[in-house]
Amino acid sequence: NKAFGAETHFITPQEIKEIAPEVDLTGGGVWPVLGASYHPQAATARHDRVNWALAEGANRRGVHIHQRTAVTGLLMEKGRVVGVETDQGAISADIVLSAVGGHVTGLAAMAGLRLPIRTHPLQAYVTNHYARSFDPIIASASLLFYVSQTARGEMLIGAELDRQPSYSYRSGHNLIQTCSQRAMTLLPFLRKLRILRQWTGVCDMSPDYSPIMGKTGIDGFYITTGWGTWGFKAIPVGGEQMAQLIATGKTPDLIRPFALSRFVNDRTKADRGSAGTH
Repeated sequence: NKAFGAETHFITPQEIKEIAPEVDLTGGGVWPVLGASYHPQAATARHDRVNWALAEGANRRGVHIHQRTAVTGLLMEKGRVVGVETDQGAISADIVLSAVGGHVTGLAAMAGLRLPIRTHPLQAYVTNHYARSFDPIIASASLLFYVSQTARGEMLIGAELDRQPSYSYRSGHNLIQTCSQRAMTLLPFLRKLRILRQWTGVCDMSPDYSPIMGKTGIDGFYITTGWGTWGFKAIPVGGEQMAQLIATGKTPDLIRPFALSRFVNDRTKADRGSAGTH
């Protein structure tokens, strides 16, 4: 993290207690806490409000957003993508950018492109309101869970990706049981709360846990995918870089290492170890 300019520190158990006094450093006698990585600038954002703001800004700049419109195919001419076919009709375009999350492999296949992407479900749930303010975001790479508090005071708890690739949005009791047990070993106060709701999303993962961005080898068809669980944080700059590519036809230096061709040229990224901290 520090190599990329992020303010991250290793802290002692005593420092952990000062920052998050709710943490049980004994880990319930099973998972003792010996230290932590601390990022004081970290924060959370309400995702729907961010999306609304981005959509409003795009609308002011003349972008047409078609909601509830399914892409059913890609328009091809002499091996080049020249538009999209939707359930509302065809739309012609000089460049088609696939920024799909969760189902990119099916869309890319419409252009005859096979991507090294696997889609995995990701589950989370929230509890009822916790009366006290809980500022830190707690994540454990060993126990495979994370906890934070929402703006409404609910405790948001999530776990690792399901190992079995799937497009299923079904939530399961097993996740609640195993994840809650792990979370309560570090945060005993969670035992007093009730689970309100649970949901599941799907995430596109590349073999090296890094995004795939840029040209695809098929004229007129670009992609930005494989963002896993951290695209929400990185896509503002990622979107700017893709817009620059579309406008100029030249791949910006910042995203050049994330080209699809890296899997052919054996230039994969060594980012898997940081995936649990995103």
